[in-house]
Amino acid sequence: MSIWKRSLAEIFGTFWLVFCGCGSALIAAGSSGATHGMGIGFVGVSFAFGLTVLTMAVAVGHISGCHLNPAVTIGLTVGRRFPVRDVVPYIVAQSIGATLAAFVLLQIMQGNPEFNLATSSFATNGYAEHSLGHYTLQAAFIGEAVMTGFFVFVILGATDKRAPAGLAPVAIGLCLTLIHLVLIPVTGTSVNPARSLGPALVAGGAALDQLWLFCVAPTLGAIVAGLLYPALAGHTEAIYDACAVPSAR
Repeated sequence: MSIWKRSLAEIFGTFWLVFCGCGSALIAAGSSGATHGMGIGFVGVSFAFGLTVLTMAVAVGHISGCHLNPAVTIGLTVGRRFPVRDVVPYIVAQSIGATLAAFVLLQIMQGNPEFNLATSSFATNGYAEHSLGHYTLQAAFIGEAVMTGFFVFVILGATDKRAPAGLAPVAIGLCLTLIHLVLIPVTGTSVNPARSLGPALVAGGAALDQLWLFCVAPTLGAIVAGLLYPALAGHTEAIYDACAVPSAR
């Protein structure tokens, strides 16, 4: 696949992740400030994010590797699973997909007369007074770095050619679900700079001011995982499957 086709797949997949994941929080969980949410709660939102990755892993994993996340792209590059030359196009594509999804969600939310962007968190990520549980900057940074590190570690392990065949999308999707179950009260759960960028561009204000943490912490966690997994398992070729591309050698 050409880099253009793979980038388009990343735009499409990241759009799906933000649109359905953040959309579940805004619409079905009623976190938008409107009162007509179905009340799916943290558990429902957690599964929504996990299902976006699982479904796109099957749909575009064979095209782009289904990264959908700049931190994942960087972690796979450090782990020698992805070529350095393609990192920037992937990150640009993921950022475009996330931003488009956020603006489409805004158009939908504005169809609800009770929605007010000024008073809605718009599914953004935050810490301190912008954290659901008012967790500190330090707690948010640690949580995002550790969780992203484990996420990338699971991706590297699940897509190792020695791992059970066909289970990578399920393992990765459920890992993201688990991460959300733990981290939503702390930061709203990012572990993905693109996921944080899109809603922050729509919401503006504090979400943009605090965006740096949701770029830096996930990236650091991903780098550690990219170094740690090969140290434990050796440099192995990835299966040509979800969230992996042929090893860059």
